[in-house]
Amino acid sequence: MIHISDEALQRSSNGQGEANLIVSLLNETLFRVSSSLNTKTQKGNDSSKPDTILHGQTVLGVWLGKNEVQNLSQPVQLRFINTNQSEKGTCVYWHLEHNGKGNWRTDGCNTTIDKRDFVCSCNHLSFFAVLINPEIPAASHIVALSYISYVGSAISIAFTALMIAIFLCQRRKQCEHSVIIHVQLSGSLLLLHISFLCSVWFSGHRDIDSVCQALGLLLHWCLLATFTWTAIEGFHMYLLLVRVFNIYIKRYLLKLSLVGWGVPTITVIICRVSKVYGTYTFYTGEENSTITPLCWISTQIVSYITVNGYLVLVMLFNMVILGVVLVKMHKLKSQTLQLKDHRRRARKEWVSVLGLSCVLGVPWVLAFSTYGPLSLPALYVFTILNSLQGLIIFLWFLALTCQARKEDYSSSKGTIKVSFNSNDEIVTTR
Repeated sequence: MIHISDEALQRSSNGQGEANLIVSLLNETLFRVSSSLNTKTQKGNDSSKPDTILHGQTVLGVWLGKNEVQNLSQPVQLRFINTNQSEKGTCVYWHLEHNGKGNWRTDGCNTTIDKRDFVCSCNHLSFFAVLINPEIPAASHIVALSYISYVGSAISIAFTALMIAIFLCQRRKQCEHSVIIHVQLSGSLLLLHISFLCSVWFSGHRDIDSVCQALGLLLHWCLLATFTWTAIEGFHMYLLLVRVFNIYIKRYLLKLSLVGWGVPTITVIICRVSKVYGTYTFYTGEENSTITPLCWISTQIVSYITVNGYLVLVMLFNMVILGVVLVKMHKLKSQTLQLKDHRRRARKEWVSVLGLSCVLGVPWVLAFSTYGPLSLPALYVFTILNSLQGLIIFLWFLALTCQARKEDYSSSKGTIKVSFNSNDEIVTTR
């Protein structure tokens, strides 16, 4: 619905009382924000929000008469039906520069919500749309979450580097594959946190676009490698506690390494050919928007497929593995569980569950709970757990190392033992 004020009619008709009203419904692909204009806008702290979602994927163009209508005291009102059922929308108009490029701007337009629909009151006529900014927290929370991410990443970098150093110093000729897989996961986490901090830092240097594209590719590769090695952790755990017998995998570690590092490499090469890396800017939904740039994937559909979709597959697999492993552990422990040891065993079980959950990447599931009424608490928990994941993996690695020293690697009655020989073969004994 469009409401044209009397003042707008008088200005457009030059007092003649008649004016032609032109209303156009255009596709959003005609209104592309250029990366160079984004840079100028972000440096100047403009109020445009180019990386939000265009409501309805259409633009409403309103033009009255032959004269340009601006600075109206009685604004023009446009009503957009809220098909997304989101309250985080902002009315914008298309501002065309002298060089022929344009950008979405908010000055001169006021956004109100009436019966869940967006009502745009603007003091001029132009091409209008509503940008949906879903569930973006306030600027104060954005700053706090950013600092948590930076500090947590620094801690994870320190502990993952320490764990790799300990592994390299104490490595024996015959080392358990579980430990090696943990180290591979830690290596991907170390690279992930380093590339994240570098991407945030270099994204402020917009003059070197090629560097930001390279860092976006590296961050994408490290994230996919972390997801892949998390899935490999689940697969290896399945072999240890479920399959157990009749397992023969030649060159086991080599094959795991090809999958763990090869799948992310192929994915980012395809994305690089498609030229999807660049500066991704995150805005708050406030009037004085906070800008958090990052060298990342600039195309939303690619991010959904290669990150969100891949994470869903990995988490579904690992959640099933975690459930199977917990059932198997409960059955094995119930055979030797005595009443006096119940509380001590229960505490150990909970610690084991927590460690297994972190190793299998369960904290990443919180990424899908950052929407809705509990989105802000979930976002804080997600940020804290995942930024400190390197520390958690280090503690798990330390527990495995201490346990390995206490054991004499000998079979005991009624106990199943899984060992690995130096020829990369899995061997089971009783």
